[in-house]
Amino acid sequence: MERLQTACCGLDVHKRNVVACVLRPVQDEQGQSVKELRTFATTVEAARTLREWLVAAGCTHVAMEATGVYWKALYRTLEGHCTVWLVNAQHIKKVPGRKTDALDAEWLAELVQHGLLRPSFVPSAAQRALRDLTRTRTALIEQRTALINRIQAVLEDAQIQVAGVASDIMGVSGRDILAALLAGCTDAAAMADLARGKLRQKREALEQALQGRLDAHHRLLIALHLEQVDLLDEQIERLSAEIAAWLRPHEAVLVRLETIPGVGRRTAEILVAEIGVEVTRFPSAGHLASWAGMCPGQHESAGKRKGGPRRHGNRALRRVLTEAAKAAARTKKPQQTYLRGRYWRLVARGGKKKAAVAVGHTILPGSHATCW
Repeated sequence: MERLQTACCGLDVHKRNVVACVLRPVQDEQGQSVKELRTFATTVEAARTLREWLVAAGCTHVAMEATGVYWKALYRTLEGHCTVWLVNAQHIKKVPGRKTDALDAEWLAELVQHGLLRPSFVPSAAQRALRDLTRTRTALIEQRTALINRIQAVLEDAQIQVAGVASDIMGVSGRDILAALLAGCTDAAAMADLARGKLRQKREALEQALQGRLDAHHRLLIALHLEQVDLLDEQIERLSAEIAAWLRPHEAVLVRLETIPGVGRRTAEILVAEIGVEVTRFPSAGHLASWAGMCPGQHESAGKRKGGPRRHGNRALRRVLTEAAKAAARTKKPQQTYLRGRYWRLVARGGKKKAAVAVGHTILPGSHATCW
């Protein structure tokens, strides 16, 4: 088989060590490429030693699996000194048999040498930093939601069913009612009078929902959960301000993205963080949808197309696209859109989950074609 690369290296990355195999163009007596195996630790000094060894060996291409988070630090160390390929683990599977770290590294190097691997897309350092910010904010929002659910569970245990009347117990009216409960108030009518806005129209139902009784341990749990919610609100606000500062040069892109039904400011920020501003790296909208994991899998045999599972893709991007699809499906008159109609047509055929993925697929090429 023709060798497309001269000196190349395969890295089998683990938590505490890295096994490196370098294949050189020089051949031995049997006509085989000369290989050299070495094991390095994952410390900063050891990573620099690995980099110096690869540069001294004239290694032009380095390949490593995209598994876990252990590749990130090593990628930053090698970036700029040689061509680093981050490859999909599914593309390097071997025939079952003997398996060692050294054989894995050698197999990677051989695949790179013969051009049998495709590198995965790795964004720039600035975009990777922006991804860290947006993904951390998403994780904090999920933690906040979990805490609110715990507060509702405590209230239900105390037979206080305010969540069935108020859509948001963390709103202004809900926080006032929770503060009154923590202060020891037992007058349901007085607490119902704390309702504001549209909730005042439900005062009778709210008074009935507040007939329960909080015990001492209920008050302690709610107080602890509210403290955590307030802390998370502060952290989310700090992250949002930092993300806005990073994306200020791309304000025009964010504004155009917000014109898509179901896409708000936070969704637009995540789209830019995950995809980037320069989308020309994707040959077409279909390539972008495939990379995001928003299109069905391909399984064709004997001329018949069968249902195949979709690829994992970019999980953060897929999640925000499905959320945008569900938001687009909730648009009201007279702003009903094509996306809303498509969602409800597909719900009748395949259910809400498949409909959300399909509409998210529709949103993604639309943003690719018109907004970048």
